[in-house]
Amino acid sequence: MNRTYMTKFNELNLNPKVLKAIEEAGYETPTPIQEGAIPPALEGRDVLGIAQTGTGKTASFVLPMITLLARGRARARMPRSLVLCPTRELAAQVAENFDTYAKHLKLTKALLIGGVSFKEQEALIDRGVDVLIATPGRLLDHFERGKLLLTGVQIMVVDEADRMLDMGFIPDIERIFSLTPFTRQTLFFSATMAPEIERITDTFLSAPARVEVARQATASETIEQGVVMFKPSRRDREGSEKRKVLRALIDAEGDKCTNAIIFCNRKTDVDICAKSLKKYGYNAAAIHGDLDQSQRMKTLDGFRDGSLRLLVASDVAARGLDIPSVSHVFNFDVPGHAEDYVHRIGRTGRAGREGKAITICSPRDEKALDAIEKLIQKEIPRLENPVKGKKAEPKAKAEAKAETAKPEKKKAKDQKPAEARKAKDSKGRGRDRKADNGQAVVGMGDHLPSFIALSFDERRAG
Repeated sequence: MNRTYMTKFNELNLNPKVLKAIEEAGYETPTPIQEGAIPPALEGRDVLGIAQTGTGKTASFVLPMITLLARGRARARMPRSLVLCPTRELAAQVAENFDTYAKHLKLTKALLIGGVSFKEQEALIDRGVDVLIATPGRLLDHFERGKLLLTGVQIMVVDEADRMLDMGFIPDIERIFSLTPFTRQTLFFSATMAPEIERITDTFLSAPARVEVARQATASETIEQGVVMFKPSRRDREGSEKRKVLRALIDAEGDKCTNAIIFCNRKTDVDICAKSLKKYGYNAAAIHGDLDQSQRMKTLDGFRDGSLRLLVASDVAARGLDIPSVSHVFNFDVPGHAEDYVHRIGRTGRAGREGKAITICSPRDEKALDAIEKLIQKEIPRLENPVKGKKAEPKAKAEAKAETAKPEKKKAKDQKPAEARKAKDSKGRGRDRKADNGQAVVGMGDHLPSFIALSFDERRAG
């Protein structure tokens, strides 16, 4: 795309009160996705934005929306704009962005997400809101209860569309599109363009301005990547040995690791990993979909303000969380979908900062690792297992001990007295028996057959 890149926000034709808020937030220069998306959005055009996480894409739709909404007023139960997000966390973050950039304007917003009471949300919608930020399921709940009309939506945003696809929200998205006016303006953002996403954009967007700021599913060049190939000594020890490798990797980074997100594939592993780190004295906490909303927000706030160093997460936290200064990402598990790797490691190295991402790969994850390397079109450097050197010494000691013990064992066997052999022979009976003459008879039952007592010559004569 031949386009002259702007250099300052004040060249983007935004509302002066929005520019004032941007300046107060400490920003001067827009990111490439902001430079590309804001001008056509302000012209009222549909926008298709293809950008990886951490590129400043939230502001690329929030800023033009606020500018466009500054004119006009909301009507009861009829929001003027709608932002759809795949997760509660991302919706809450979009809401924070609106608060930051609309603080000098009298715009109202409502947040429709799980974990927040219906009554509070309904009270806001009843009064009328300029911006409605929602997850698809909760939005449709309100609509079906007759508490919400979508016929007044002028601007509709779909954020993280590929994540919506992964989470099975596409039928909901299509239904919501059908409930909004045909004349609405649509701003549609996705990190990747799967065939299903292409189909939706072809159906619901009208001649969109396509803004693509990075090759699809590429990792930022500012992120140093590495992978540790890990093989457990025994299958039942895999979890504990893997956690030991993780601790060693964190320790090896030392002070360079100011904070980190640790990703696990399963919620159960998130809890186990967080508890294990805490047990060993690390400042860690878990976040995943099963925690209630207040607990999740409290944990995230602690991570943002620096009071929490290690955030152990499931993929619910992999997208859209605006924590700009994460120094490290550790993949405790290799993600099952290659695209998720890009989104996970995109939590570090944001806004031009340097970051580091280290993955632990067990033998069963090697196919998934191959798929990631094909997607990002480069080999991830192999790192030495930091635990290997520590494990070698105890093993050598154990072998030496075994060698020393062997001769003693052999000696004991050679010196075994007849008494021990006698006990072995009588194993079937449990104790020695005695013949009529009072002498011990070994292993012959309750009596001695008379023919055995005869001499050889007597038997021949008989």
